[in-house]
Amino acid sequence: MILAAADTFRAAAIEQLTEWAGRAGVDIIAQQEGSDPAAVIYDAVAAAKSRKADVLICDTAGRLHNKKNLMEELKKINRIIDKEYPDAYRETLVVLDGTTGQNALAQARQFMEVADITGIILTKLDGTAKGGIAVAIQSELGLPVKYIGIGEQIDDLQKFNADDFVNALFNVHTGAAQS
Repeated sequence: MILAAADTFRAAAIEQLTEWAGRAGVDIIAQQEGSDPAAVIYDAVAAAKSRKADVLICDTAGRLHNKKNLMEELKKINRIIDKEYPDAYRETLVVLDGTTGQNALAQARQFMEVADITGIILTKLDGTAKGGIAVAIQSELGLPVKYIGIGEQIDDLQKFNADDFVNALFNVHTGAAQS
């Protein structure tokens, strides 16, 4: 596995991803803060191909959907991947904060305009947020939830389980009957 630190706009993003790469014991491709994110992706694709990596995860600044230049950069990144690694199996996941409600739907809608989004990662489900917006996103946009974030530890990103999600959404407890 290789990580690509292409969120070069946000202060400390590269350092955060480098820390997580170290915790997970995986390689990371990064450049300096402020560098061209598409250049990072170009280098990461080349590294993934030469090292025969099974997975390349590209972290971008895409979540800033209201910044036109960042959305244009996302288009550029997609063009590079299309050109340099057309045979790759791709998932394009948008990470949405489970506490933002309708704003998450607007974000997903805008990302779909610039990228072939295949699913979402819904985060911050470890607090009071239940992530009900996932139902609206699936219903209105047809985007499935692929993963959920329930904390800040390495194992807190989990595959989405629809039954568990619905039970948690409606506070339904399963298991052995209580006496």
